Amino acid sequence: MKEGVESRVLASESEEEREMRIRKLFEAFDSGKCGYLESTQIESGLQSLSFPFQRKYVLELLEACDANRDGRIDFAEFRRYVNDKEIELFNLFEAIDVSRDGVLQREELLFALRNAGVQLGDQELDAFLQHIDQDKNGHITFGEWRDFLLMYPHEATLSNIYQYWEKISLVDIGEQAVIPEGIDEHNRMRFLLAGAVAGAMSRTATAPLDRLKVMLAVQTHSTTSSIMHGLTHIYQKNGVIGFFRGNGLNVLKVAPESAIKFYAYEIMKSALVGDEKHGEIGTLGRLVAGGSAGAIAQTIIYPLDLLKTRLQCHNEPGRAPRLAKFTYDILIHEGPRALYRGLLPSLLGIIPYAGIDLTTYETLKIKARLLLPPGTEPGPFVHLCCGTFSGAFGATCVYPLQLIRTRLQAQSSKSNERYTGMVDAFRHTYRKEGLRGFYKGWLPNMLKVVPSASITYLVYEDMKTRLSIK
Repeated sequence: MKEGVESRVLASESEEEREMRIRKLFEAFDSGKCGYLESTQIESGLQSLSFPFQRKYVLELLEACDANRDGRIDFAEFRRYVNDKEIELFNLFEAIDVSRDGVLQREELLFALRNAGVQLGDQELDAFLQHIDQDKNGHITFGEWRDFLLMYPHEATLSNIYQYWEKISLVDIGEQAVIPEGIDEHNRMRFLLAGAVAGAMSRTATAPLDRLKVMLAVQTHSTTSSIMHGLTHIYQKNGVIGFFRGNGLNVLKVAPESAIKFYAYEIMKSALVGDEKHGEIGTLGRLVAGGSAGAIAQTIIYPLDLLKTRLQCHNEPGRAPRLAKFTYDILIHEGPRALYRGLLPSLLGIIPYAGIDLTTYETLKIKARLLLPPGTEPGPFVHLCCGTFSGAFGATCVYPLQLIRTRLQAQSSKSNERYTGMVDAFRHTYRKEGLRGFYKGWLPNMLKVVPSASITYLVYEDMKTRLSIK
């Protein structure tokens, strides 16, 4: 049976042509002419082929090809992997090609995907088809199908393949949601709504820790208050409602911030890709586009963030001041520029945070897959753990910038401690409090990471179900 399938696979090219194609692919990885491939060569080879998320598949591909488990792949092992994978892909290709015309038409692909339980809109289907259709003639040949999936080390089922495509075309719009490219406008709004609701609920649930973090961060004396002392102080001054001071503004900015990030990302992606409609943006491009989109969103929403911090620092007994009067007083006494105080350290932390978060997350997922049976994808709990740890690690690395931003935001015309700018705030903090001073409020900030990520994930998935987002 296998020999019969192999003969049909070989029918499209001579044995010599196929051998040359596989040898050329192997040599593209083996740039050092070693005669074998190790993980570093596989990563470089995938990069040279513009393979998306190359780090993610390096160890998985090594494991799939390395038959004798010596940590390297010789040509015989590589050829065996390619041969088995092409037969697997050809079997699936034939199953989809019900018209038996040797190509996959749009309707055939749609029918097969829906039979596999993958529900998608017209624009999603078109984006999926166009990604594989290299010559853009409206249908997929086996060569295009093979080239798209040959280096995919997992079982080739339609649901796996579509999830694979989604992963290489995801847009990370920040804390709240991940939105696939190519979805229609109707579903796009639903994704943003789901992300906004999830973000609002997670921020409300962790608001006491957020306020505690801010209050500890703005303390400039060398003795840091304990968490219990800070919580007691808030309760004595403002009661239970004091723990949620500033949360209304925090919730208010979730939806517009997510929307701005998403649409700014789309614009940046188009600018980076250029005129090529279906060009690949790559990992570095995603980092630049995502960081730029985050910077644009943060700049536009920043006055709300500053007002939230000022409200959280307002520790006088009784009700919090009215927002309109509070904003008016800042504008009158400090001027409009005060609404953007601390913006620079905030922007400086965006790209390094995104880079650290992304790298850590992908590395952890690779390690997690090695502990699972071959072909098994990590479940939601593994993704949640990886995301929580990577987010916490990234936030820890850039926390000094966040602390300086918070101190500059909290500084008013009545403050005892006055800074002329970011560099001055860094200098004063180091002189008075040492290196430990840059991590005041770090613990409550970390304590909110796990519940915030968990609540966001659970509510987001529930909202997707309620809104019928496939």
